Amino acid sequence: MTDLNQLELDLINAIGSAEGVQALEELRIAALGKAGSISGLLKGLGAMSPDERRVEGPRINGLRDRVAAALAARKGELEAAELDARLRSEHMDLTLPSRAARTGSVHPTLQVMDEMVALFADMGFSVAEGPDIEDDFHNFTALNFPPRHPAREMHDTFFLTPDPETGERKVLRTHTSPVQIRTMMSTTPPIRIIAPGRTFRKDSDATHTPMFHQVEGLVIDRDIHMGHLKWTLETFVARFFEVEGIDARFRPHHFPFTEPSAEMDIRCDRSGGVLKLNEGNSWMEILGCGMVHPNVLRTCGIDPDEYQGFAFGMGVDRLAMLKYGIPDLRPMFEADSRWLAHYGFSAFSAPSAAAGLS
Repeated sequence: MTDLNQLELDLINAIGSAEGVQALEELRIAALGKAGSISGLLKGLGAMSPDERRVEGPRINGLRDRVAAALAARKGELEAAELDARLRSEHMDLTLPSRAARTGSVHPTLQVMDEMVALFADMGFSVAEGPDIEDDFHNFTALNFPPRHPAREMHDTFFLTPDPETGERKVLRTHTSPVQIRTMMSTTPPIRIIAPGRTFRKDSDATHTPMFHQVEGLVIDRDIHMGHLKWTLETFVARFFEVEGIDARFRPHHFPFTEPSAEMDIRCDRSGGVLKLNEGNSWMEILGCGMVHPNVLRTCGIDPDEYQGFAFGMGVDRLAMLKYGIPDLRPMFEADSRWLAHYGFSAFSAPSAAAGLS
């Protein structure tokens, strides 16, 4: 006959020394499971005489209840200890300031435009603005575009509905050059301005969109020559990309409003998907420029024999792609908050030539 007192003592001691919930579960199965020691005693009651069952039945059932209670109590202690350990390990100091929720970002286009304005302001340029909707005179004629120039055709330019009284067709400006015309017609030289803003052309691919942003520059003064233009642009590009100097070349080109005209290329290496300036044997066109055409000066009421000047223009969105590694221009205009969270800039870090741009 099993010694119930010794069995109870052994089980209670084992339960009290159990180190974890899993070990406690194994003890429960060994005592109260189908093949457990106490369960075996209960099954043996059927083989006893009625008198023996009246004596042993209450003793075995009492043992089962006391062991079950000890198991439940120990399980509560172990679970409480486990919870305390987790709370200590996952402690959070609520007195620390929380991480500020990011409510918005500066778009790369605006960031780059601010960088360009800061750099040119440091070089003595002021900002001039003009309307997005222009007339033919300011957008084409005053800039020396001939009557049949391709830019005047429907496949290149967004034309608005002709005026029913005059028949004049307004256009969405194809460049910010009309701002230069308006400035020259309303200001006496010397002039030193940049004209940032939106422009519109019928073009759409990975590097072109129907609406994009430009910054154009204009300098009008006495004794201005290509050397001044070259120094201005090389200095700007080097400071914009935050390098000591820039390896650049100027290729002859044609623009109706400048003579001579040129495109500026910079030496670079684009292997591995990374733009490395002043390295490799590749050249990348980055902007157009030239000396203001005498016809443009005359149209604006400026004597080309007394004043000369230079002009340049570059795409803001394209410069943002080059500087910050943006592979495709089109997502810049899709208003995707995930894209902006990745490429956006803090609104509390305004670029400046002294403190740094990016």
